[in-house]
Amino acid sequence: MAVLLHIDSSVFPGEASSSRSVTDAFRKVWEEQHPDGAVIYRDLAADPVPHISAAAHTAGFADPAAHTPEQSAAFAARVRLIEELEQADAVLIGAPMYNFTIPSTLKAWLDNVILLGRTSGENPSAKGTPVTVVASRGGSYAPGTPRADYEYVQNYLEAVLQGSLGLDVHFVVPELTMAPRNAAMSELVPLYEASRKRAFEDATAKAKELAERLAA
Repeated sequence: MAVLLHIDSSVFPGEASSSRSVTDAFRKVWEEQHPDGAVIYRDLAADPVPHISAAAHTAGFADPAAHTPEQSAAFAARVRLIEELEQADAVLIGAPMYNFTIPSTLKAWLDNVILLGRTSGENPSAKGTPVTVVASRGGSYAPGTPRADYEYVQNYLEAVLQGSLGLDVHFVVPELTMAPRNAAMSELVPLYEASRKRAFEDATAKAKELAERLAA
């Protein structure tokens, strides 16, 4: 049975969110390809995980037998998140750009699941798991654009997801999402529409590709 770990972090619900719209398209295709599969879903905006605490952090480097009650509770919560990642055959993450970086709720999830000696280090426990990241943004931060140097979403997530967790990362990037709502960007609406169309096509194609890969 194929398992998809689906994480959304946009503060906007449903179709009001560009990232959620695209992750939803990916998930629908995934479920069509895996009718008997399972989806582990976390909406980090509606139900945020706790930010890493001193107890949760230190527990990861201490003998479980020596954990304080506070460490035990905090570490158990981390382990649940880690096990969801380890059980997944594929991961889907909605990561909109807020103020040039990822939402703090997504950062909190990452801080919880990164555990040296288990999910990161020489042999990451989820190494090789494919992860599709829908990295939406209001403007364009592509190479060669005026704000290219302010792109701290893809480079950060590539370093963490691939560099630390050993995942196989693929980005889907719907950009210029503010164009329909910002009069100053009205001339960019056609580019936004083209980007949105490509994002849906890329997401659905990736879902089908992963389904075929897992079935092989």
